Amino acid sequence: MDKCVKVSKRNSSIVLDKEKCDNCGICSSICSFNVGVYGFSNESFPCINCGSCTIMCPKKCLSERDETDILRDYLHSGKTIVFQVAPAARVSIGEEFGLEPGINMAGKLVSALRLIGGDYIFDTTFGADLTVMEEASELVDRINKKIKGPMFTSCCPAWVKFCEMFYPEYLGNLSTCKSPIAMEEAIIRNYFSKVNNIDNDDIISISIVPCTAKKMERVRFGPDLAITVRELARYLKEEYIDIRKLKDSKFDNLMSTGSGGGLIFGTSGGVTESVMREVYHILNKKRPKGKVLNFKSVRGLSNIKEASIKIKGYTFRIAVINGTGDARKVLEKIKKKEVYYDFIEVMACEGGCISGGGQPRVYDNTNNLKKKRMNALYNSDKKMKTRCASDNPDIKRVYKDLLGSPLSEKAKELLHTTYGGDEFYGR
Repeated sequence: MDKCVKVSKRNSSIVLDKEKCDNCGICSSICSFNVGVYGFSNESFPCINCGSCTIMCPKKCLSERDETDILRDYLHSGKTIVFQVAPAARVSIGEEFGLEPGINMAGKLVSALRLIGGDYIFDTTFGADLTVMEEASELVDRINKKIKGPMFTSCCPAWVKFCEMFYPEYLGNLSTCKSPIAMEEAIIRNYFSKVNNIDNDDIISISIVPCTAKKMERVRFGPDLAITVRELARYLKEEYIDIRKLKDSKFDNLMSTGSGGGLIFGTSGGVTESVMREVYHILNKKRPKGKVLNFKSVRGLSNIKEASIKIKGYTFRIAVINGTGDARKVLEKIKKKEVYYDFIEVMACEGGCISGGGQPRVYDNTNNLKKKRMNALYNSDKKMKTRCASDNPDIKRVYKDLLGSPLSEKAKELLHTTYGGDEFYGR
C-alpha cells in the first residue's frame, strides 16, 4: 500500500522523484496532522503547496520545483531585474553555507543579488508594512460596523488555499488584503516603474522566498518568478559565490526598508503583533508602547496561542495558529460556537515563514532552530528606530503619491483581492 503523498505533475510548487521514495510515510503523516490535508478529501489528493513535506522528506524525493534555469535566463535577458527579499529568507540562507541558524544575512544577501545581476533590490518588509496598514484598517472597520465573526489573516497563500478548498463558507472572513509580496509587486508595477520611467514589459520581478506556496501564488498576482532560499543557495554555489565572504550592501530606495513590525511578519504571531500596533495607532492617534508594542503573548511555537488585548475600551480576542492542521480544529470549534475571536492569524508552517517549505532542510533540533530564526527577527525589530508601519517614510510617500489612504478605492484596486477562483491554482 502506498503510504506517501501523491504529487500532480501540474503542481506549480512541488515535485516528486518516485525512484528515490522508499514509501516511509513521513510526508503523509506531516500532511495529515500538521497540515490537515492528507486524508481529508474524497477527491483526488489535494495540495495546498505549503512544502512541509519537502522539509522533512529524509530521501529528498519531495522538493520544490526547481526554477533556477528560468532564473538564469531572466538574469541574462537584458531586461531590468528587480528582486524583493522576504523577511524570513535573511535569517536562514546562511545555514546553506554552513553558518549557525538565526544569523541575519540581509546585507550580504543584497550584495549576492547585485552580483548575479539584480538592478534593484527591495525589501519585502515594505510590502509587509503595506499589509499592516490595510489589514489593521480593515479590522477596525469590521469592529466599527459590528460585523460578526473573526477576521482571518490572508498573507499565507497555503492557508488561503486551504480555506478555499475545505472551508469556503469562511471566505468572507478572510482579510481581502493581498500578501506582502503581492502588494509590493503591485507597487513595483504601478509606482516604481512610473517614477523611474521604466516600461513594465522591460521589468522582470523576482521574489526570494522561504515558501514553496509563493510559486503557486505568483500565478495569481505575480511576480514573474518566486525563488526559494534553497534554490537561491544552489544558484549562488553554481556561480561560485560564497555569501559569507561578501560585504554588506543596502536595499534600494523607495522600498528600501520596512518597520520592525514588517520584519517580524516572518514569524508566527508577527502579523498579529504588527497589526495590533497599528490598530492602537488608528484608535488612539498615538504610537503604542508597553504590551502593545511588544505583544509577547502571541510569540512562540505553541500550536494554538490565545490572547486578548484592550485598546480604546475594546477587548480584541485573538488566536494565532501554527499549522493548518490546527486551523481545522479551531474552525470546527467556531462552527459549533464553542469559541469566539475577533482576529485569527493562520500560518501553514509551524513557526511561520521562518520554517517555510523552501527553507534549508534540518532534521534534528528543529524547535531550537526555529527559535533561533524567530529570535533573530525579534531582536532586529527591537533594535529598529521605526517599529510601526505608519512611521515608515516609504509607506507615507506611497500613500501620499499613489494610494491616498488605507482602504481607499485605489488601495482596494491594487492591494486587495477576492477568493474562490480555482483557475488560479491549476486544479
